[in-house]
Amino acid sequence: MLDISEDGRTWVLSGPASSYAVHVTERDELLHLHWGPRIGLADAEALAVRPLPDYWPFESPLDGREEYPVEGGPRFVRPALSVRTPKRRGTEWTYEGHDAEDGELRLRFRDGDLAITLHYRMRSSTDVVERWVTLDNHGPAVEVLRADSATWTLPDRDTWRLSQLHGRWGAESRLERSALTHGEKVIGSRRGHTGHQHLPWVALDTDATEENGEVYGCALGWSGSWRIAVAQLPDARVQITGGAGYDDSGLLMLGAGKSYTTPVFAGLWSDGGFGGASRAWHAYQRAYVIPDADRDRPVLFNSWEATEFDISEEQQRALAERAAAMGVELFVVDDGWFGARTSDRAGLGDWTPNPDRFPGGLKPLADHVHGLGMQFGIWVEPEMVNADSDLYRAHPDWVQYQPGRKRTEFRNQLVLNLAREDVQEYLWQQLDGLLSSAPVDYVKWDFNRCFTDAGWPDDPYPQRLWVDHVHALYALLDRLRAAHPGVAFESCSGGGGRIDLGVLSRTDQVWTSDNTDPLDRLAIQHGFSQIHPARVMAAWVTDSPNAMLNQRASSLRFRFVSAMAGVLGVGGDLTKWTQEELAEARDWVALYKEIRPVVQRGDQYRLRPPEGGLSAVQYALGDETVVLAWLQAQRYGEPVPALRLRGLDPAASYECLETGEVHRGAVLLHHGLRVGLRGDLDATVVRLKRK
Repeated sequence: MLDISEDGRTWVLSGPASSYAVHVTERDELLHLHWGPRIGLADAEALAVRPLPDYWPFESPLDGREEYPVEGGPRFVRPALSVRTPKRRGTEWTYEGHDAEDGELRLRFRDGDLAITLHYRMRSSTDVVERWVTLDNHGPAVEVLRADSATWTLPDRDTWRLSQLHGRWGAESRLERSALTHGEKVIGSRRGHTGHQHLPWVALDTDATEENGEVYGCALGWSGSWRIAVAQLPDARVQITGGAGYDDSGLLMLGAGKSYTTPVFAGLWSDGGFGGASRAWHAYQRAYVIPDADRDRPVLFNSWEATEFDISEEQQRALAERAAAMGVELFVVDDGWFGARTSDRAGLGDWTPNPDRFPGGLKPLADHVHGLGMQFGIWVEPEMVNADSDLYRAHPDWVQYQPGRKRTEFRNQLVLNLAREDVQEYLWQQLDGLLSSAPVDYVKWDFNRCFTDAGWPDDPYPQRLWVDHVHALYALLDRLRAAHPGVAFESCSGGGGRIDLGVLSRTDQVWTSDNTDPLDRLAIQHGFSQIHPARVMAAWVTDSPNAMLNQRASSLRFRFVSAMAGVLGVGGDLTKWTQEELAEARDWVALYKEIRPVVQRGDQYRLRPPEGGLSAVQYALGDETVVLAWLQAQRYGEPVPALRLRGLDPAASYECLETGEVHRGAVLLHHGLRVGLRGDLDATVVRLKRK
């Protein structure tokens, strides 16, 4: 809902529980008025007439109060917009008016030939505010050093606590909470992709718990380099500024008649604690971000850990037959099916099946997989190229490089300059041809190295490749989805290196981490759930001991229940599993299919964090509830604590749905509201249904 004052200078956007209000003064200063519990237009107008503080010249009355601070004038805070022309720097805008259509508010400003539009949207049934900015140049070229999507202003509080998700490869999405102190806390990526080190999300609170208290959160929808700065200003006010690009060394050159639109920076206020905020983020993404979110994702098998590069059609057929017998619904051939790809040293860029390994192409294998009742998927890494490839030998200038400098090779590969139109067209032809040559249902899209030598020697403004690469990626995904609407896509980047609202709007799920150890994954999945829903979180059951990372042994039960917290997959070498293991796995897959709608589409409650001892997560959808619990460690004689469930009707009674030997005897039910885990089981699944 959008309310506008009679003079057209005060606006209030409202959702089910919250409101967001801004005001333009007679001096064309755009001021932030309110973000928090619902208010009316009269309340916002009363806030708008409050005078700004009368500071001495060493401070600015605008700092911490402006809605979108620009460079120049009486300001000292970090500018959200910084532009240059040969004759001018900074911005001195005037207000031109507003437009409102389909729930979107557009505030229009102008500085000479540069038109600046601030966009706001609060969709129905959500308290998430979407904000972005459009720049339209009607004169000589303008260099845009920085164009952030939004600056968020928080209300006055005595103290704030900052939540963020940090990590590295194999240990992504680790939740960290710390006191916010004066100055700036800056997180981001200068690597050309979202990065393993930080997810583009922050949350601030004062004293919130998992289910109670105010939480303010912001999430950026951008899959390239990015930056979010959280600043506690000298007067203790807090602002959060974020957008594309990490440094201010130049974002793009905006020519005459050209336009640039920033990515969306979304914000959410919730009074339901961290859990309530997470559920609101999840619901928003399922409703407005994730494609076909009402369609449950299938159980998949991926061949990588079973075969690595030692791959053949006969071998894949054998794995597919075992996977089908287990109840798997999607069979994915990972790296090694194309070009001269017998190791990571060759083949990237040559997206045609290896004739020795697949003499008839991929279609015979895909047909066999379909005949077994499964969908068929493949792995690709289109943005990369090996020096040992036909593509690189033909077009060495198609990669990012700095003239006169050695070309860095991580994982023996280079980054294609996707900002080039000829590269874009080549990849379209290769991938469209691939998806047309065989009945492919799913593409795992990987990205296994960061930008290092991000140069473009022949371009007059080579810095633009940082932004244009991402726009080209989006355009290629959009084009492929339109041409092949039945194909699902997964975003992967050596695990969780490209997870954000931008890529999630174009893919069906994401690969959360290359770390498949079920115990490590509990912490990764706990952090991931702070912002993203289980519906997109791919998780695999692999072999024990975990050969890739830590050699830790774990039960098949623990591995399955850990992976069932998201989109279940299997990645072990099924040819080495015993008949007993295959039979048990078949039961777990069958159970997951029964609970899948609740896990992938239900409201999630984090009952106990993975900090040792018992941890658990609950999902609720309609009359059904599913609880996944893991006993990580237990001292002798120490009872396992009971779990207090959330989101149930205390006046109702709930029936435990028994599902056979998978968890028989593991459940203690008390008054329909409390569940305990028997001490001799390391993981369990509990299903409840309202009577």
